[in-house]
Amino acid sequence: MTILNVNNLKVGFKIGEKRFSAVNNISFSVEKGETVGIVGESGCGKTVTALAIMRLLQEPPAYIEGGEIFFKDADILKLPESLMQKIRGREISMIFQEPMTSLNPVLTAGYQVAEVFMVHQNINKKEAFEKAEEMFKKVGIPNPDVRLKDYPHQLSGGLRQRVMIAIALALNPDLLIADEPTTALDVTIQAQILELLLKLQDEFKMSVLFITHDLGIVSDMCKKMFVMYAGKIVEYGLAKDIFENPLHPYTEGLFHCLPKLGAKKLTPINGIVPDLNELPKGCSFQERCPYVFNKCREIDPCLISKDGKQLVSCFKVNG
Repeated sequence: MTILNVNNLKVGFKIGEKRFSAVNNISFSVEKGETVGIVGESGCGKTVTALAIMRLLQEPPAYIEGGEIFFKDADILKLPESLMQKIRGREISMIFQEPMTSLNPVLTAGYQVAEVFMVHQNINKKEAFEKAEEMFKKVGIPNPDVRLKDYPHQLSGGLRQRVMIAIALALNPDLLIADEPTTALDVTIQAQILELLLKLQDEFKMSVLFITHDLGIVSDMCKKMFVMYAGKIVEYGLAKDIFENPLHPYTEGLFHCLPKLGAKKLTPINGIVPDLNELPKGCSFQERCPYVFNKCREIDPCLISKDGKQLVSCFKVNG
């Protein structure tokens, strides 16, 4: 069963008199209970895609240029805001990238979890705090009765992230969007958070859209994955197929950046992601690509299936 189906989504921004596309005609789906990874450098459109699904982009300057986002049977781009407020948190939740800026500094951690129950389940404060304490236990926060009264600045980075997870999962959503939930955490805490997410996903039987820079996390967590570059999907397929045989030069470059045992240095991708307001004609990756052809500088390649497995947009692969 497909729980999320994104078709030709295009998201733009207007700054002054200039307009540019941050997400350009992307399509993908998420099945019930599966985890799909989104990979790419900063500025490739991963978070904008997530915020568009949540309908949390500030309009203006952002605007939806086109496309559809079907959650279950409804195009959520066409739903009134009053209905979206009921869906957020209850059916679709999001763990934001940086909990210190996502949590309210003047409200206790306990209140911020309890508020979810008070708003969506219309229960009294005492019952809501009891449910919040239960969520603190589920996400592994020690001494939950004490931590309920702590403010975000009194918690470590790992505990703040657990509070964010407690907020996101409080109402047992069908879809969780995790936007780099292990950013700025040390390796030990990162492993604990990932293990916790896997455990809770199995318990709640939810689907997960996982945004990350870390290919190791994708290998451990995701069934399917897609690679974004300059607002477009350049490769899409089963994670195991892409790990075994990355086809797009950008995907190859990301794998070459991974540290290898015995290697003296990493192999970076030359250059940076182009300014979305000044994208070159043709393929957006041309200036950084080791295989660039004249055709790449004139025509933007389409996303085409290769051997019935992953989709890839590259003339080197598809001719």
